Amino acid sequence: MSGKRRQHSDQFKFKVALEASKGQRTVNELASEYNLHPTQISSWKKQLLEEGAGVFSRTTSAKQQEQSGREAELYEQIGRLKMELEWLKKKVTPFN
Repeated sequence: MSGKRRQHSDQFKFKVALEASKGQRTVNELASEYNLHPTQISSWKKQLLEEGAGVFSRTTSAKQQEQSGREAELYEQIGRLKMELEWLKKKVTPFN
């Protein structure tokens, strides 16, 4: 088995998929040049043709997940603080 998997940037994937879609060189030639498997290039090309340039972008979905997690945490905190406030109001009213 080889070591860790290589991770390629969005720009690199787009560049390779665009070259493959142009058809000026074969997928095997591109695979040799970029040290990739031809199946990987074909997969990127298919994704590019189906979904456009934004398909390789992972940052937007990661930011959305982070934001929704933060929102859930804040709503939970608001709920706890409301319960605390109501409890304190009940305890303080007999002394007034």
